[in-house]
Amino acid sequence: MAKYVITYTDAKEWSYILDGIAVIVEEAAFSLRQDGLALRALDPSRTAMVDLFIPKEGFEEYPEVESEVKIGVNFKDFRKLLRRLRKGDKISLELEESKLRVKLIGKSTRSITVPLLEVAAEELPTPKVVYTATVKTASDVLDQAMKDADAVADAVKFDVDEEALYIRASSDKGEVEVKLDKGGELVYEFDVKEPASAVFSLEYLVDITSRASRVSDIATIELATAKPISLTFDIPAGGKLTYFVAPRVE
Repeated sequence: MAKYVITYTDAKEWSYILDGIAVIVEEAAFSLRQDGLALRALDPSRTAMVDLFIPKEGFEEYPEVESEVKIGVNFKDFRKLLRRLRKGDKISLELEESKLRVKLIGKSTRSITVPLLEVAAEELPTPKVVYTATVKTASDVLDQAMKDADAVADAVKFDVDEEALYIRASSDKGEVEVKLDKGGELVYEFDVKEPASAVFSLEYLVDITSRASRVSDIATIELATAKPISLTFDIPAGGKLTYFVAPRVE
C-alpha cells in the first residue's frame, strides 16, 4: 500500500468529530476517496447511523487517491491518543501498509503508530426518507432541549407544524416542552411542507447533541411522521456530520 498523508488543521476539532462518531460505533472504517474522507456506520442495534463526509478541500493536506482506501480504527483507542493534544495543534494521519501513524504537530511533534483494524465492510445506503419538515437552529439550543427532556423521561417527542417545532417529554417525574417558533431569533430556517410527529429514545440523542454541538454551532433537524430523524451538523472546515435515529413505536 502506498503512503497516504492527511493533515487537519485543528486537532481539537478533529477530536470532537471522533467523539461524535464514537457515540454510535466503537469501530468503523474511514473511506479515503478522491473527493474526500467519508464514514458511514450503523450502531449494533441498527437503530442509529452516523454519516461523515469532509471534502478534500477541508484538509490542509490530502493525497491523490486512485481508488478508495479503507482505514479501520477503534475510536476509543483513537480518542485516547488525542488526550495529549494541545491548543493550536494540527493532526496528521500517515497511512502505510497496515499501520497508521498519528502525529500531533504544534510546538513539538508527537507521534504514535498503531495497527490498522480489519473492519467488516458493509455498504450502507442513505436512508430513503422523504422529509416533510426542516428546521435549522443553534446546536446548543437542541442540546439543551435533549438534556431537559432526559431529566424527566427516556424518550422525546418532536412535533412540527406551520408555526413552530415542539420538543416534548413527560413521565411521572414531570413534563418538559421546548418551543422553537418560525421566525424566532435562533431559528435560521423553517420549512414545513406538512406537519410531522415522531417519538425517539433519548439513549443516543442526548450524546449525539452533546458531542456534535462542540463541532458545529448549527444543527439541521429533518422530520417526517413516524420516520427516522435526521440531524446534520456542519463542520467548520467543510463537510457534514449527520445522524439518523429510528423512531420509537408508541
